[in-house]
Amino acid sequence: MEYYLKGYIYPKEERAVRDLLRKRLLLVRQKTAHILSFKNLVSRNLGRQMKRDEVIKLGEEDAEKIFSNEHIVLSGKANIAAIQFLLIRIEKIEKAVLEVVKLKGNYKKLMTVPGIGKILALTIMFETGDIKRFPKVGNYVSYCRLVGSRRVSNGKQKGEGNRKNGNKYLSWAYVEAANFALWHYPYIKKYYQKKTSKTNKIVAIKAVAHKLARASYYVMKDEVVFDPKRAFS
Repeated sequence: MEYYLKGYIYPKEERAVRDLLRKRLLLVRQKTAHILSFKNLVSRNLGRQMKRDEVIKLGEEDAEKIFSNEHIVLSGKANIAAIQFLLIRIEKIEKAVLEVVKLKGNYKKLMTVPGIGKILALTIMFETGDIKRFPKVGNYVSYCRLVGSRRVSNGKQKGEGNRKNGNKYLSWAYVEAANFALWHYPYIKKYYQKKTSKTNKIVAIKAVAHKLARASYYVMKDEVVFDPKRAFS
């Protein structure tokens, strides 16, 4: 499906905040990368798993308690230092945004969608613009880069569409919401596990993000609260 994009110019007074929220998404992705890197370091060298929340609470000195090899310790400290720095910067951005911007009208109900809090709702509001410029839900999720771009004929892949069309920030926002929702909503985790039994984790989390984007479209367009039965029946 081709994404639908009607010319849209962001109001000048909103661009700085929109760009700040984009910076936050970038920092969140970097934080996630360092968390996964540290978890892999533990898994490869100690043969055990660490939870995300455990990694976030670590200080640099904890690397010396976890690992014995000095080079692995140095690697772990680099991850921990980066995570702590990014957490502080992300928090500062969120605080600054919440002080000056409020959710508008039909975007307020976005916070009823699993995984979407105030900051992600604001991000989606700024990146989406007027929801009426997307005539159908398929146009919106395509713009969010949450539909496949492969061309298949007779069961064989014949190429791909332009995966760079659309809005990468909306894609990141819904993936962030999906990751959060996964651990706080059992019915979403069940859906995710069903997907991972048939494909890999990256595709599965994108499938959850796709569902959340579709649901968000109707929440914004019809000004209704999220309905889990319709989204994850």
